[in-house]
Amino acid sequence: MTSACQSEASVVLALTTEADAPRAEALARLLLDQGLAACVSLRPVQSLYHWQGNLESSSEVELLIKTSSEQLQVLERLIHENHSYELPEWLHWPVNSSPGYGRWLQGELKAAG
Repeated sequence: MTSACQSEASVVLALTTEADAPRAEALARLLLDQGLAACVSLRPVQSLYHWQGNLESSSEVELLIKTSSEQLQVLERLIHENHSYELPEWLHWPVNSSPGYGRWLQGELKAAG
């Protein structure tokens, strides 16, 4: 039995943060222009973390990137090449989507290869 939430496409969510809204928007636009993301959601966050032995607190912008598993390797490389941080956050996980959303997402992405 196939779930109504399961997609035929391999949908992936990826997450990173940027230092501020202009940098986050520029990175999101690059990913969209390159056909590596179908949609990027931006939202401000307050992050607490240890960095180089100190507890840090930063206002950042989180990028939730909707893509496919076929795009993930190129997407990760582009993130690391264009990110303002020395060590950018990079998390990703496969998700289920509705069949319609999965088809739309695949249609928005550049053919991998």
